[in-house]
Amino acid sequence: MTNAEAYDRGFAQLSSHTVGPLLDRACAPRLLDVGCGTGVVTAAALALGAQVTAVDVNPVMLELTARRHPYATIRQAALPDLPFEDEEFDAIAGNFIINHVPDTARALKELHRVLRPGGTLALTWWKSDEMTATNVFSDAIAAAEVPYQPPARPFTGDDTPQRFTELLEEAGFQGAAVETLRWRHRVDLAAWWTDIVQASGPRFAVIARQPPETVERIRAHYLRLAAPYEREGFPVCAYLAHATRSPRESVGREQYA
Repeated sequence: MTNAEAYDRGFAQLSSHTVGPLLDRACAPRLLDVGCGTGVVTAAALALGAQVTAVDVNPVMLELTARRHPYATIRQAALPDLPFEDEEFDAIAGNFIINHVPDTARALKELHRVLRPGGTLALTWWKSDEMTATNVFSDAIAAAEVPYQPPARPFTGDDTPQRFTELLEEAGFQGAAVETLRWRHRVDLAAWWTDIVQASGPRFAVIARQPPETVERIRAHYLRLAAPYEREGFPVCAYLAHATRSPRESVGREQYA
């Protein structure tokens, strides 16, 4: 299981760069933070005065979020099936969760169902070929000649702005658009290594499973490959999609059966 504290120090800090733009597009009195992780979106939305319902599949993440944010409603759930009534939320924000769901189209239809007419949706995902901050780990594993088969990415066929806009429209949203966000992630390289390896996510759990001498060999390659980014930070790119549910419609769950 993912180490939530390590995840919070590592991946959550990386993903926090998009929270402001995400909530600029989708923040309203009744907000659903879908795939909340350790609560970076929840924290920011609460500070803006929203009533936040935060959901995630990982109970350890939810425990940490609940402890930090007692005024949020915490539920364990995962797309594409959410335990909510039709039209329950005024806005939905999902920070780097849509790229993890097994069926993008079904997930978007479910988000459409629980959003009220006129409500807003905002979702982010990584531009995978511009994710130096994490790709450097994959490159280090390869350089160390460790056999490694990365987990399948079911979202790959849906991750272009054009395709994702089409899926939003097919799910019933209107005004769909995708923005590109770029930034530099400045971090202590040794701490970044420790937090990513300890978090043991699906892509990099292979590192911690290696014998100590192999782990050290991967780390040496990581430090070599990461060194050019030590001063200015890793270049990172993400997409931010936003759309609205038509204010004139009211469609029940049966549409998606």
